[in-house]
Amino acid sequence: MAVSISAVVLLGIVVFVLIRGGSVRLGPALACAAFGFFLASTGAAPFITDTITAVTGFISSI
Repeated sequence: MAVSISAVVLLGIVVFVLIRGGSVRLGPALACAAFGFFLASTGAAPFITDTITAVTGFISSI
């Protein structure tokens, strides 16, 4: 659970910086957030979670 909370905080900071810097407008950022929210309720969510867990496990073992 700590990994997913850390990823959410990190991605939130990245999105905030991109919106603040003018690289991404608020509308597209909200559309991406909504896409991620609805993607989490599909059958692809377990695969995505497993992939992120595997990648973070690999990175932490380096």
